[in-house]
Amino acid sequence: MTSAPHEPRRTRPDIPKEYGIPDDETDMVERGWVVEQLTSARHYWLITSYPDGRPHTVPSWGSWIDNRLYFSGGDMTRHAKNLLVNPTMIAHLESGDRVVIVYGRAERANDLPPDLLARIEADYAVKYGAGEGAQFALIPEKVLAWTTYPNTPTRFLFD
Repeated sequence: MTSAPHEPRRTRPDIPKEYGIPDDETDMVERGWVVEQLTSARHYWLITSYPDGRPHTVPSWGSWIDNRLYFSGGDMTRHAKNLLVNPTMIAHLESGDRVVIVYGRAERANDLPPDLLARIEADYAVKYGAGEGAQFALIPEKVLAWTTYPNTPTRFLFD
C-alpha cells in the first residue's frame, strides 16, 4: 500500500474565464471543510471504467481516513473487476451544492496495519451498523470542491 500523501497544494481549478471563477484565492474552500465532508459522508459515488472504456458508476459505503477513501467491493462486483484492470477512478459525494470530487488511483487494501483496520471498522460500525470493511483504497491525486459556484471552486493537488 502506498504511504499516506502529504498535505495537498490548494489552487484554483483550470476552468475557462467565461465561467467567472475568481483569479485570486478569495473564498476558496478550506481543506478542513473538504475533510469534514469526506469523513462524514455515508455514501460515495465511485466511477470506474469497463475494460473497453465505458464508464461505470455505483454508490458505495466507505471511510475517509488519513487522506484515503477506503471502500468496499467484493471480487465479483463490477467496480472491483474494473479496478483490477484499470485502477484510475473518481469518487464524489451525493450533493450537487456542496461538491467534493476525488480523482486518483485505487489499490487493494490488503495487509492494513491493525490500528488502521480498527479505525475503518469503527467508522463502518458508526455509519452502517456493521460492514465487511474495505477491500480498496482510493489514493487521491486531485480533489475539486466548491460550495458556491462560481465563487468558491478550489483544487487540491497531491503532488
